[in-house]
Parts: sequence; structure tokens; C-alpha cells
Amino acid sequence: MNERYDGLLMVLLGIVIVLLIGYRVNRWLMSPQPDLLPGIPINDRIRDHPVIGLLEQEGYEVVGGKVKVNLSFDTGHKPIRSRLFIDYVASGSNGELYMVKLARERMPVDWTGAGIRDRLMPYLLLYPECAGLLYVDMNEQEVHRLTMDWSDEEWNGNDEYNT
Repeated sequence: MNERYDGLLMVLLGIVIVLLIGYRVNRWLMSPQPDLLPGIPINDRIRDHPVIGLLEQEGYEVVGGKVKVNLSFDTGHKPIRSRLFIDYVASGSNGELYMVKLARERMPVDWTGAGIRDRLMPYLLLYPECAGLLYVDMNEQEVHRLTMDWSDEEWNGNDEYNT
């Protein structure tokens, strides 16, 4: 008689496990996507500009036009809104995507670590799946390709600047 109850108990335990797995799979499939930015947006409207020719000479193909990225910051008092503009989206020879930022006379980039960090790093952090950022200076006819790597080095407060 005990063997009969053992078999019945095993069948009931199997049914409970199958129902639990089914419930978890259903819940996983129906859960919303995490709040991550989607991939880099591609604007199909590409305005003609001399920068397109310069990028093509450098081996890039412009695949998207100007994109406005709306930002909102919660300061605890009131929300503050801002935006970033990506001038173009270009594709490299291997199909990797690059954001394109045009140089502006009124907002020059200081080509130091701090200058690049302050002016261009937000773009690299915004879409980490991009291969990098192309900073185009039409006055100098230059295309600067920027990528960013993380350093695992720990800082202990002492370096050549703080001695």
C-alpha cells in the first residue's frame, strides 16, 4: 500500500513542478523589456552636406541623418530637460555603426583627456553598441575616430598631478 502512495506522491510532485515551470516561463515571456535605450536611431532623411563627401573619402557611408535625443533629469525639485544631437550616423567598412558629430566654431573640443571626456563622452556612453564617434572638422578637413576603453586601474589619490 505504501508503494501506491509513493507513486501517487511522485505524480503529484511532478505535476506541481511542471505547473511551476510553466508559470515561470509564462511570466518571463510576458514581462516588459528593461528600460534600456534601443539601438542607435537611424533617421532616413539625410541632408546634403560637404561632410558626406569627406566621410566617403575616409571609407565611411552615411546611413542616417540628424537625430535628437531627448534627456530628462530628476533633481529632486523639478525635472530638467535637455537634449543631445547626433549629426549623422555612418557605417564603416565592416558594417559597424558610428555616430557623427560635426565640429562647431562656438564649441571647440579641447583635445585633452578632460576635454574629450566633457564634450564627447556622453555620446559614447549613450549608445555603447556603436563602434565609436566620428568627430568631423570641415575647416581642417579631418575626421577623428574616437573609441573609449575602460581602465581597470584603481586610483589611490596619488599621481603625478597630486603630489
